[in-house]
Amino acid sequence: MKSKVTAFFPPLTWLAGYRASWLRPDVIAGVTLAAYAIPVSLAYAALAGLPPQIGIYGYMLGGIGYALLGSSRQLAVGPTSAISLMIAATVSPLAAGDAVRYAQIASLAAVAVAVLCLIAWIFRLSMLVRLISDSILVGFKAGAGLTIIMTQLPSLFGVAGGGHNFFERLIKLAGQLGSIHWIVLTIGLVAILLLLLGERFLPGRPVGLTVVALAILVATIFGLPSLGIPVTGNIPSGLPSLAVPTFGLLEFDELFPLAAGVLLLAYIEGVSAARSFAAKHGYPIDVRQEFLGLGAANLAVSLGHGYPVAGGLSQSAVNDQAGAKTPLALIICSATLAICLLFLTGLLTNLPKAVLAAIVFTAVYKLVDIAALVRMWRISRIDFYAAAIALVSVLLLGILKGILLAALASILLLLARASQPNVAFLGRLPGTGRYADSARNPDVEPLAGVIAFRPEASLLYINAETVLETVLARVNASQDTRLVVCGLSSSPFIDLAGAKMLHDLHGELASRGIAFQIVGARGQVRDVLEADGLAKKTDSANWTRRMDSVLSDVKAGSTRAAQLDLDLDQGSRPARG
Repeated sequence: MKSKVTAFFPPLTWLAGYRASWLRPDVIAGVTLAAYAIPVSLAYAALAGLPPQIGIYGYMLGGIGYALLGSSRQLAVGPTSAISLMIAATVSPLAAGDAVRYAQIASLAAVAVAVLCLIAWIFRLSMLVRLISDSILVGFKAGAGLTIIMTQLPSLFGVAGGGHNFFERLIKLAGQLGSIHWIVLTIGLVAILLLLLGERFLPGRPVGLTVVALAILVATIFGLPSLGIPVTGNIPSGLPSLAVPTFGLLEFDELFPLAAGVLLLAYIEGVSAARSFAAKHGYPIDVRQEFLGLGAANLAVSLGHGYPVAGGLSQSAVNDQAGAKTPLALIICSATLAICLLFLTGLLTNLPKAVLAAIVFTAVYKLVDIAALVRMWRISRIDFYAAAIALVSVLLLGILKGILLAALASILLLLARASQPNVAFLGRLPGTGRYADSARNPDVEPLAGVIAFRPEASLLYINAETVLETVLARVNASQDTRLVVCGLSSSPFIDLAGAKMLHDLHGELASRGIAFQIVGARGQVRDVLEADGLAKKTDSANWTRRMDSVLSDVKAGSTRAAQLDLDLDQGSRPARG
């Protein structure tokens, strides 16, 4: 009972083993994370189409929620670029231009994510993390990165922009290049340069906050707002008022796709980051518990009028590099952000929006991993095509539909791969008693009168027909086949369709006078074969034998038969006088 309680409420574990020496690095990490979070949260809130303070609420309240129920000790939770853009693209048409309704729907989406997290935890749906393959994720991130960058280019160039997807925005931007505001562009480019230099030479330092401070100072001294340079304007001071989000704003079919897409993206990104830091520091991650951590974070944010949050790799890396030992760093970060909201928001009034666009740009450009795409093209074309599907779907359809289509594409590609298993036809390695795939080992010796094959996958309804057709094609191409041996050592599972395929293969071979044997069957496979009556058609004593052993016996039997024929032939000849 105690272990179940501590698993459900992780602070009981890390607080019980907390060391006094951890307090200082946790405090430093918390303050450093807050310094990183302020400019990033302002930028992501603008990307989401929400007031800037909403982004800070996300880091402050989301961190507290995750610290209570999350299982990672370094994961930092807050607004992310992809979710922010997803909110902007989805909520805007639902709000119909009403800013208040817009904010209410965004908060309601966070509640919906929390509810879905609880449902996923109850039904143990951590398999969600496996729905999207690494190759799909690379393509999705590249598409999301390009889309987000395209949304920020108008702010960098000082033009209006527009459009609903990547290509529409690109065309709109191209038509507005003649109206570039050169001061805005200069501010944005200088900010990007400083951020990149800081990332290169000062990793783990609050470079973003420093750039923000310099930009505010320059804008104030030179009166940039009076020159028409867009700035953030007044940010309300004070802590968020806690309230239950307004329900009934949307129908279920309007809210569910958004919440499901956010959950899928947030869970995959969060668990991936949490696993990497857990492996680095040598402690376990409970992937099921992460649903509760993510749900608690989103519930807390929704009560403070925020929008959905997730654990991200970049902010978690800042937290880890600053020395975070436990989730106490998130609590320190939240306290620091609360102080800033109470006393320091007035300093952000003259922050140029071009600097926020620069922060978003430098935060997401690494999502476009060209090297990974080139590597896929070189090593595995099917993985490259999977990544390309995800990339193009995001560029054409947007973040939300893109992530859902990417999940569907992952499942379809998995089914496509499973439906075309490799069927290895075996030959004898010269000078040995071992047998190998003739397609991969061209020098193997063919087996006289014998076809030995090994399906390299479970035999399921989705691939059984393909295996049968492949084997019969090889039988039809052979003129002297006396025996077919099916090795199931690489088939850990079989369903009724797979068993029926073996029945059909036996029947077809029997009609041609060809013997059939099954070897190398595993436990579950033997159970199904026995229950389905294949023991009456094949020698079940061979089911557990190795392919090499059975083929060696066949070879020995053939050799003895040949020797007997030779002896009989010699005995029938007349004796010499």
